[in-house]
Amino acid sequence: MDPLIWHKVAAFSGVAALGLGTYGSHVFKPEDPAYKQVWQTASLYHLVHTAALVSAPITKRSTIFGGLLTSGILLFSGSCYTVALFEDRKYSALAPVGGFAFIGAWASLLF
Repeated sequence: MDPLIWHKVAAFSGVAALGLGTYGSHVFKPEDPAYKQVWQTASLYHLVHTAALVSAPITKRSTIFGGLLTSGILLFSGSCYTVALFEDRKYSALAPVGGFAFIGAWASLLF
């Protein structure tokens, strides 16, 4: 796999992160204000890990690093966005798996 594919993945993820962050700041009005914070957490982790994804092509194991970051974004941020949008914590089951994917991605840089 061409390591530069991660730049395209990061570009797509960045567009999504900014769009979802903007939606969360200006449009999203949950009945329970606690879900606004859940959305903000999803947005923060999404954007931070998208920025890290840009560096995937220069890592020793770009497929592992990029794949784990992308999985983390989808599983952690995605489940948090879903929890906030539906105002129901039953959709949070995959968030810890995404969190471990983030940890795995960062740990992969050690080797």
